[in-house]
Amino acid sequence: MPYRNMTIEELARHIGMDARLVRKWAEKGKLPGQFIGGTWRFNRAALLDWLQRDLHTLDEEHVRNLERAMRAEGDDRLIAAYLSVEAIDMNVHAHSRASVLRELVRLAERTGLVYDGPGIVAALEEREALGSTALPRGIAFPHPRRPLAYATAEPLLCLARVPHGVHFGAPDGRLTDLFVLVCAGGDRLHLGLQARLAMMFNSDLPDALRAVEEAAAALELMLAKEEEILARG
Repeated sequence: MPYRNMTIEELARHIGMDARLVRKWAEKGKLPGQFIGGTWRFNRAALLDWLQRDLHTLDEEHVRNLERAMRAEGDDRLIAAYLSVEAIDMNVHAHSRASVLRELVRLAERTGLVYDGPGIVAALEEREALGSTALPRGIAFPHPRRPLAYATAEPLLCLARVPHGVHFGAPDGRLTDLFVLVCAGGDRLHLGLQARLAMMFNSDLPDALRAVEEAAAALELMLAKEEEILARG
């Protein structure tokens, strides 16, 4: 029952936060919960939507705690596991949100892991219609609203740069030029990848990626930043 309701204590454990903070956020309306019969209840599907939408607004400590909570044992190096050089293109030609999404899926198909490219495009368009996945500083992490367990042979990431940028609905009004497509088969990995990327890109990484042209160099930067994140514990 992946989308059953959770109590405050269950939710706190699930996202790696203090139960008192979860209660405070619920009482202030920051969390999508319901107060029923004197008890807070949180729907997993609504929670996933909230985390995907508001992850970039959380403090670094909260993002780090979420990222740790989502890690599976023996699965620390997510970028190394799911991003390959074939899935990186630092010179993508796209002029709109729709064309960026199509190019990202074409890039994913180069890995040989994609079963349903049109299905992924449709899921990405559906997610963007609910609200842009663009973040400040010219970056975006497009992803389906729900993990697509059967669209790919295994989870994967794709990294693309659109040199001139496109209007992607960023909250700071800036053009978006760096994109990481996230395709995961389950909620925990889905959130874990997004939290890991949020931590990595809240650094000098975006500017470093803009300074390289080769896919191999971009992958090296991504892996080095992931190791830096992991070294912090």
